[in-house]
Amino acid sequence: MEANVSVVTANRTLVIENDPTDDARRLGGWLTEGGLDLQVCRPHAGDPLPGSLDGYAALVVLGGEQHAYPAPDGTPGAPWFPALEGLLRKAVRYEVATLAVCLGAQLLATAHAGTVERSAAGPEIGPRLVARRDAAERDALWAPVPLGPDVLQWHLDEITELPRGATLLAASTYYPNQAFRLGTRAWGVQFHIECDTAMVADWASTSPAELADLGIDPGELVDACDAIMPDLEEVWRPFALRFAAIALGTLKPGAGRELPVI
Repeated sequence: MEANVSVVTANRTLVIENDPTDDARRLGGWLTEGGLDLQVCRPHAGDPLPGSLDGYAALVVLGGEQHAYPAPDGTPGAPWFPALEGLLRKAVRYEVATLAVCLGAQLLATAHAGTVERSAAGPEIGPRLVARRDAAERDALWAPVPLGPDVLQWHLDEITELPRGATLLAASTYYPNQAFRLGTRAWGVQFHIECDTAMVADWASTSPAELADLGIDPGELVDACDAIMPDLEEVWRPFALRFAAIALGTLKPGAGRELPVI
């Protein structure tokens, strides 16, 4: 990292919670199980973002209702987003293991000159499948993921252009940039892997008009999401454990299927 940096604490992990309705939840439990010590920063509640990632083994950036792109008058989607984008650039530059989820993935993209816009295909909400790309075979985090894993979607915006040099790892028909890697140790996923059923139920209860416009019954949506929770855990718990292993240095990020996987 920068000159005179402190020694990285082996498992210290900075978690950025952008929205009080989207905490680390199941993902946090899996990362802790994998040996990471999570230190949650809540800028939405006034917590200051650190100026650097000195001493951190990993960075996790969660989702939220904000937009990754600025308003027409140039106001950022949240007051802390410029500083957070700066942290994401440092994470890629200094190869700090990074996992960015939904809005977090969009901010990882915009921080590196990618493009995020309101999705022309409309909101994507509920259980879906994504398709793993061939490049995932050469990525230790993604290689063991099934070809068409279950995911949980809840987003209005999408990454319409990946940053230059990004590697696309998963796609879908109407939202092509579902997962990507920047550099060697930073990954973004458009979908949610942190949610439990209670979180989805909270989102549904506060979005009746949005869901009605889409013809989605809130109760049926929650039931459908609840039904795939075991399938989500089967795929994304090992994924989170592999991320922890990469952060801890026990798994090489570019190894693909050449190394044992968790």
